[in-house]
Amino acid sequence: MNSISRRTFVLGTAAAALVRPRPADPFRLGIASGDPAPDSVVLWTRLAPSPLDADGQGGMPDADVPVDWQIATTPTFRKVVTSGTVQARYADAHSVHVVANGLRPDAEYFYRFRARGHISPTGRTLTTPAFDAPGRDLTMLFACCSNLESGWFTAYRRMAEEHADLILHLGDYIYEGAARPYVVRPHLGPEVLTLPDYRRRYGQYKLDPDLQAAHAGAPWVVVPDDHDVEDDYAGTFRFDDVPRLTPAQWVTRRAAAYRAYYEHLPLRPSSSPIGNSIQLYRRLYWGRLATFHMLDTRQFRSRLACNGGWKACAEADLPARTITGAAQEAWLLDGLAQHHGTWDILGQQVFFAGRLDPTGVGNMDSWDGYRASRARIQQGWQDRHVRNPVVLTGDIHQAWANDLKADYRDEHSPTVGTELICTSLTSGGDGTGDTEVPGQATNPHLRFFSNLRGYGRARITPTQLTADFRALDYVKLPGAPATTLRSFALRDGHPGLHPF
Repeated sequence: MNSISRRTFVLGTAAAALVRPRPADPFRLGIASGDPAPDSVVLWTRLAPSPLDADGQGGMPDADVPVDWQIATTPTFRKVVTSGTVQARYADAHSVHVVANGLRPDAEYFYRFRARGHISPTGRTLTTPAFDAPGRDLTMLFACCSNLESGWFTAYRRMAEEHADLILHLGDYIYEGAARPYVVRPHLGPEVLTLPDYRRRYGQYKLDPDLQAAHAGAPWVVVPDDHDVEDDYAGTFRFDDVPRLTPAQWVTRRAAAYRAYYEHLPLRPSSSPIGNSIQLYRRLYWGRLATFHMLDTRQFRSRLACNGGWKACAEADLPARTITGAAQEAWLLDGLAQHHGTWDILGQQVFFAGRLDPTGVGNMDSWDGYRASRARIQQGWQDRHVRNPVVLTGDIHQAWANDLKADYRDEHSPTVGTELICTSLTSGGDGTGDTEVPGQATNPHLRFFSNLRGYGRARITPTQLTADFRALDYVKLPGAPATTLRSFALRDGHPGLHPF
């Protein structure tokens, strides 16, 4: 790694400006950090002065470009602690993923980039506490489902204002659909199918200043859901047959989506796609306070039972059906058996708790479509005496808080964990003020519901996790404030929701 001083960084920029006219700002998509560890963090940017160009190359030349980076302990960069130069490669749409090593545990840092005579915005990031440290209290936000057509990303701005330690994004970072009429902000072009299409769609999303502010404010940990590829896809199976694709075209499309996802988010190189697959399930440790098990419930799942939808479906109970795949399921149960943190938090995509009507109708795109898979995991954490399992969920465009039951058919069954579901950031539009829990008479373990937009906030200590459901009254116009609709306390060693 080549070291550069702050003086070189600043003077080099000035010299470049004197020698030749400066090209357009290559940092229009902002910066980001993510997947923090005790001694390192990923820094991300993508050079793209024209991010909406149809070729997906962002207005950059057909050549690799050097990018300088710095990390400092203050936002003024008076004390630079590490720096270097990496190549933004044409083949990667000039995206870069810097793994900045040699950092102190549990520390706040500031970072920036320089390329083509321009300096990027400054971002704030953090490292995690040392692996065996008790782990200080943690403020974590979690969010999902940011459809640009449905509204303004004001919730991202409110998240940036929280000054959180960590942000989890649980999927649907982009939406893949074609431009529609009568929306708040239309997508550009038809449904995305190719790598240039996906790159351009990410470019449209990442131009949003509120999204950029949320990325710049804290490190992110991300996992995708269906719209990051295609609505309701399951493993190698398509659910949506419009537009019609041959099997080979679908494989190519899925590979393009995974590649673009990696190119535009602060993931470690271990998540770089290989062929038609990408390694996304992984663990993050916040000292001994919390272990985050980030799951991928799309790439390895069995096809949707009974052709999907809301149905009473005996196929959903077949033991061979899986939403995680066998390897990921074993990895998860092995991690839960470590008992490393006081709290074991599963970050994943779709409704986990049982939610069937009296006739057995349930959503086949949720864990109700993979009931044996859910039973194995819940029984697995019970057999391993996991003290505080907490499932964080996105996807559903509504906020829910659920007790997790050993047997969802028996309301007197023991509570064995908790599920917190964040609503969408914009998907579904403004929403409504409804608070009556749908289906609660049949499913009394479903404890809270909201149909407004927003995000979740969790304050985690060794004795308690406090969950706040943050909501915005509107998203079809910008600028809405965020308020807390409801809070719950999760107490160490006592599974389930307690009013706060």
